[in-house]
Parts: sequence; C-alpha cells; structure tokens
Amino acid sequence: MAGFGYEIDFLPVGNGDKSGDAIAVRYGEPGSYKVMVVDGGTKESGQALVDHIKEHYGTTHVDYVVNTHPDADHASGLEVVLEQLTVGEVWVHRPWEYAEEIRHWFKDGRITDHSLAERLKDLLSHAYRLEELATEKGIPVYEPYAGSRIGDFHVLSPTLDWYLELVPQFNKTPEAKTSSLAEALKSYGVRALERVASWVKENWGIETLPEGGETSCENESSVILYGNLAGRGVLLTGDAGIQALGKAADQAMSLGFDLTKGKFIQVPHHGSRRNVSPSILNRIVGSKVAQGTDKTKSAFVSASKKSETHPRRVVTNAFLRRGAGVHQTKGITKRHFHNMPDRAGWETSTPVPFHEQVEGE
Repeated sequence: MAGFGYEIDFLPVGNGDKSGDAIAVRYGEPGSYKVMVVDGGTKESGQALVDHIKEHYGTTHVDYVVNTHPDADHASGLEVVLEQLTVGEVWVHRPWEYAEEIRHWFKDGRITDHSLAERLKDLLSHAYRLEELATEKGIPVYEPYAGSRIGDFHVLSPTLDWYLELVPQFNKTPEAKTSSLAEALKSYGVRALERVASWVKENWGIETLPEGGETSCENESSVILYGNLAGRGVLLTGDAGIQALGKAADQAMSLGFDLTKGKFIQVPHHGSRRNVSPSILNRIVGSKVAQGTDKTKSAFVSASKKSETHPRRVVTNAFLRRGAGVHQTKGITKRHFHNMPDRAGWETSTPVPFHEQVEGE
C-alpha cells in the first residue's frame, strides 16, 4: 500500500476506576514513517506501548515522546519508553525552570527560587523523571507550548503565559495567594468522586450536557495537538477542559485550521462531563447533524476496563449528535487508521450506542 497514511493506537490503561492515556501514532510513507508517543499511562501500559511499537510498527525507535501533563497515569509509562527504546525528542513541560517568574504567586514569602524549583521537581516527579532520563541518554528536551511544531503536529495549547498562571493552582503545588480557584477545585474533586445519583432522559433533540464545566488546572494545562495528515485532521486533547479547548480552537483558527473538518478527535479526560460543553463541542467537533446521518469522523476515549464513570453517556451522546462515532478502550487497544495495512486478527471496533438515559447531576 503506497502513499501517505497514518494510524493511531489507544492502548488500555488501568483495570480499576481510574483511567489514563497511552497513545501511539505512526504516519508518513512506507520507508519513512514517523512514530510519536503521546502519554504512556502507567508502568504496565508503558511496557505494552514498547511491545506494541516493536510488533506492529516494526521499529525500536520513537521520533517524538510527548507528555501532555504530569499526572502519573499519563507520565509514568513514558519512563519505560525512554528506558527501552531509542527516542529522537522528548516534549514535556518543565515548570521548575520558571520558579523566578511564578514565585510571587505563593503565600509563603520565605520560598526562594531554588527551593520552589526543587519542590516542583519533587511534587511533579514523573514529569521531572522524563527530563532526567532524556538528559542521561542525550535526548533533546523541548517544552510543548502553543506555536511549537512536533513533527507534523501543531501545539494548540497551552501558551507559556497561561501555563505559568495555571502552575501555582496545581493541587500538588504550594498554597497560592488566591484561594477562590483552589476552593473551586476542591469542590470539583468531591463531585468527581460521586457516583451517578439519578438518571435523566435524552433523545437526539434533547441534550442535557451543561455549559460551564470545571476541571483541575493540571488538566487545563494539557498539551493539545493537531495534525493535518494528508488533509485529514487529527486532534489529541489529553485531559484538557473547556478553557483549554477554547484557546486551542482560537489558535487553530489563527493557523487557518478548521477543527470541525477533522476526521479524528480524542474525547477529553476519558469522557468526563466536566471537560466539555455543547458550545465547545460545536467548535472542535462540529454542529449537530440529523439523526441517522452517517458518521464522518471518529472519536476515541481512553477508559479503564472497570470504570463506572468513564466515559459519561451524556458526553458520548454529545459526540454522536455531532457526527462522530465513539469508540472506548475498556481493556482493548483501539486503532484508527487511513491508508495503512490491515492487521491480521484485528477486528472492527464496535462504536458506543446512543443512550436514551444519561447521568443527571
């Protein structure tokens, strides 16, 4: 099979209720493919990524390793990738390099630039470990801020300035001077642990997904990537929330990209209803389509096999209404591809159905 093609593999992460991301991407023409890994999940899924790349991509080299944000269920598996494969570039945020710029945000006036930098390295240890491993192996390290290019992918969010505003509000960082956002995030954390208290009815014309959802600042700091691969748009969102997705849509517009014309999108934050809204989905997926219309794009959601909260039905319904067939990992690797060879023994994924009952508040 000749010509430009691509494949995107979402490997399963976790067996309990907590989900993570482990994504492998290969694109290009035969003989000159590029390989990118975006997040590595846990150490277990990191090993699965290494094995997957060797078996299905036929290589032991990864051109680009990208960590979207420092959560352990996204970053720790990348350590295995760096330890076992050769890597061309590592892309990871390094907030400890900006201690002087952000120190004034913290209440403790005794904090020095050095002590803050060391504290950030310790608190965000999985991200810092990636920098350490890359340095040990002589791999160049870059920071993924809006305007950067990672191979054929554009970084749409975050900007450096916004990232430095978010870092002091990370749940793991020292206490910030302003508490309003911290209190909001604490409230969010409580809500996120709640199980569904009630169910509400939906149909194709009635959407109950609310506007104004909030997620953590760590999630909002997620790297958002867009690749225009042979004219087919691919959007990878990490755990980004509504603010980040809106900024990404603005950045895409400034670059001349219409995200709604894309063919593939990652469902943000494993399908949490706090990370998307109808209005932001209209900007990054597209407007609602008539019921029964053929799906023109694919949406993948990384969800732990036994998770009771990922993905939310109200979210998958919202993607379906906008012409995106939704596929969830739930313990199984999912593959989206264009102009790439079939894999022996691999079956077509079954999409998530439209649900007439969804989670209430």
